[in-house]
Order: sequence, then structure tokens, then C-alpha cells
Amino acid sequence: MAVRSLLCPNCGGNVELRGMQHTVTAVCVQCLAVLDTKTPSLQVLEKSKERERVQPLIPLGTRGKLHGDPYEAIGFQQRTITVEGVDYSWREYVLFNPYKGFRYLSEYDGHWNDIKVIHTVPVEGKSGGKPAMKALGETFRHFQTAKARTTFVSGEFPWRVRSTEKVTVSDYISPPRLLSREGNDGEVTWSLGEYMNGDDVWKAFQLPGRAPRAKGIFANQPSPYGGAAVNAWKAALVLMGVWLLILVWTWMLTGRNEAYRDRFVFHASSPGEHSLVTPVFELKGRTCNVEVALRTDLENDWAFFSMALINDDTGQAYDFGREVSYYFGRDSDGDWTEGGKNDSVLLPSVPAGRYYLRIEPEMDTSNTRLHSVNYEVIVRRDVPSFAFFFIALPLLLVPALFVTLRAGHFEGKRWQEGDA
Repeated sequence: MAVRSLLCPNCGGNVELRGMQHTVTAVCVQCLAVLDTKTPSLQVLEKSKERERVQPLIPLGTRGKLHGDPYEAIGFQQRTITVEGVDYSWREYVLFNPYKGFRYLSEYDGHWNDIKVIHTVPVEGKSGGKPAMKALGETFRHFQTAKARTTFVSGEFPWRVRSTEKVTVSDYISPPRLLSREGNDGEVTWSLGEYMNGDDVWKAFQLPGRAPRAKGIFANQPSPYGGAAVNAWKAALVLMGVWLLILVWTWMLTGRNEAYRDRFVFHASSPGEHSLVTPVFELKGRTCNVEVALRTDLENDWAFFSMALINDDTGQAYDFGREVSYYFGRDSDGDWTEGGKNDSVLLPSVPAGRYYLRIEPEMDTSNTRLHSVNYEVIVRRDVPSFAFFFIALPLLLVPALFVTLRAGHFEGKRWQEGDA
């Protein structure tokens, strides 16, 4: 790349011009005077005031490759906005290729954007209730508008730069892209940026050391959870499909065979032994679960059933008990009910064989009211149990919900930095 050297008329220092005829203004690196390169004598447009120098992370004159094309860093400026009395500054680099023209890199708190001026005029619209711009087939939501002032300049620029230049900057985002509008004195420039990782910038320009670590969340920084959330919900839908297939398969495979059914009456006030033993019945087939169900006619009363399923051949017993209670009434809030008339117990892994039930009912005998209950006992084998399935279902959704919440938190943090 050809370099033209001239002397600064302000301090006599050497001024190198790399942008050839495209350079409109240059800043002397020694005295920071702004020079008009279109005049033979390099007319001084602005003399530097005392200010703190800003050291660019990409030194001017550094060459690198972007999108497979070589570019040289020829200009650098710092811009600042003030929000609620606090200054926020970012840095911009002017990159030049004699055949490809100009590109720009911007950096704020370790977040980088690769920027190109576009000549398409965006179309105003709305997106998600926010003002938006449509450009190049994409919709960009309004993020922030602020007055930006140039607080430091160095190197060459393809426009007439001033160290005190002020422009109105409006940013619109569609991560990882950033559409920006800069307006000043009736002149408007649109540019399109794409988020870059600092490590990629360091690699492109072969800079020493490591890129500064990015802080916070930038306007067009791509969410690390966006694609992950979509993939997590796709995986959840697949798992739910498998869950449903297993549920249906389980329902189809279970026999739900009724082995015994009978009705009984219990009077709490009757004398003698209250326990009873059913006739022997057979549980056929493989080892599986057995359901013992109770159906009663209780009303505003309770009963406790102490029960045992006993193998007639081996004497092995499965002891269990169930309290059944059902109450209802009416108060100032309207009708109410509590409990239920029916209950059941599921015994897992009961081997096939000949069995009988021992049943010992019990009711309240502490007052003069006569307590009695008609009840039916039903024994079924190989009954489908869906408790595990309905415990597993929400667990299948946990990863997708977790990633979605993280994605929502990330977006919330992003928009905290934008206009309200």
C-alpha cells in the first residue's frame, strides 16, 4: 500500500498518508493538529487543545485481514455520549484497502463491531411495539438514540473530522447486527455493523497478547442462549413424544384383569369380631402389581380398613390400611366437600398364586350415632400406574425452562442499556 509523507505545518512533524486521494483530513500524531489534506500546504483546520491522549488497541499502520481482504488501520477516534451525567466512550478505527475502500471497527468495553457504510435507505416500521427500521431484508428494533461528541482523533479520515464534532446517533439492533444512523447538519449516514469477538480481532491483526475481556452485555451481542433455547425446546418436544409413546405402550401392555369383587356391610355397633376373610381367588400370569380398591357410601363419616393380601399357599402377607372419609355441607362461602368416598392401594410386584383378603373395618363409636357403611372391594392385577409418568413429565421440561429463563435474563440485561 503506497504511503505519502508530508510535513505538519503546525509542528513540522512527519505526517504519513496511507489513504491516498481518499483521505480528506489527517491528524498529526505529534501535535494532534487536524489537517486538510486536499490543500497543497496541508491547511491546519484545528489546533489541538490540551487533552489526554487515547492509545488505540490497534496501532495505526497495523495491517490485518477481514473477510479475506487485507486492511490497514489508518485512523482512530474516540466518541463519547453522556447519559444521566455519566460519560460513556467507545473507540472507532478507520480501515482502508485501496481496492475495497473503507471499513470500520468499533470497540466498547471489549465488545467489537465490524462496520460498513450502506447506501440503502432503511424504511421505518414497528417491531414488538418499538420503532424499527427495515433494511437489506431485515428488521432492526430501536435500541438507543444519543448525542455523541468526538473526544479524540488520530490518523486519517475520509471525511472532514473535528475533535469537537457532535452527531446524533441512533442504533437499531437485530443481533448480531447493528444498524446505525448518524446525523449532523442535515447530512445522514447509515452503517451496518456485525458483532465480533475480541479474540477474532486479535487474530485478524496478529496483535500481541490477548484481547481485553468483554464486560457486560452489548447492544447487538448475540445471546449465548438464543439457539440453545430453541434446541432445548426441540429436545423437550422429542422427549415428550417418547414419553407419550411409552405411556400408550404401558397402557396397552397392562392387563387390568379383575381377580375378585364383592360387597359387604359393616355396622360399628354390632357385637363380636368385625374382621372377615374373603374366598380364595387366583392371581394369574407374571409377577406384577395388584390394586385393591374400596368403594363406599360414606356421608359425613369415616371408616378405617385394616387389610392384608395373603398367599393361601405360602402364607406371605401384604399388610396395608386405608382410611376413607367424606364430609360435605354448606356455610357462608357456599357448598363445600372434603375427602372422598373411595380409595385404593397399589401393591407392587406380587407373584402369581392363590390369595385371599383379610379385612377389618373400624368406625367411630364414641357417640350415640349409629355408624355403618356399605362397601365394595375390588382386586385387579397388572394395573397401569401413571404416577411416575406425571412426575417425569415436568422434569423433561426443566432444561428447556432453565435455558429459556437464562435467555430472558440475558435479553433483559441487554435492554436495560437501551432507551426506555
